[in-house]
Amino acid sequence: MRKGFNGLHGLVLNAMDMDVRCGDLFVFVSKDRNKAKILYWDTDGLVLFYKRLEKGTFKRPTARLDAPNSELTKEELFMILRGIDFEKTKKRMRYLPH
Repeated sequence: MRKGFNGLHGLVLNAMDMDVRCGDLFVFVSKDRNKAKILYWDTDGLVLFYKRLEKGTFKRPTARLDAPNSELTKEELFMILRGIDFEKTKKRMRYLPH
């Protein structure tokens, strides 16, 4: 968790082969899973959010444990940051227009 703007931007560019300006949020979690950084491009510059938990850990989706990176929905990210185990929650059926 020592990397700042430039180091995380380099990881996105080189290790993930993605462009940070695409509008996605890039989430990095520490090995002990009690710290998280989120890198985001905000139209004219990078924004870095940082959260350190006083107790507990962030849960990584179990279906994606072996993957070096994972794609999450904004709802899944919100639940991870709030400490909600979204794998144990049930989504109710909704109407989806064609």
